[in-house]
Amino acid sequence: MDIQWRKSSTSSNADGSNCLELAQREGQILMRESDNPDVIIRTTPARLRAFLDGAKAGEFDDLA
Repeated sequence: MDIQWRKSSTSSNADGSNCLELAQREGQILMRESDNPDVIIRTTPARLRAFLDGAKAGEFDDLA
């Protein structure tokens, strides 16, 4: 399976081994940590948008 992973240009370390990578495949959003690439989380675009909107609104600030 050839997946085109994307990561932020502002990754936290120079070799890019400490970042979240995203890809889109067959209508799903795939996510993985660059330092553990064999573990892939799958979600839908709508669920990812709901999570991102919640994070921007501060819904998870108590977890940090």
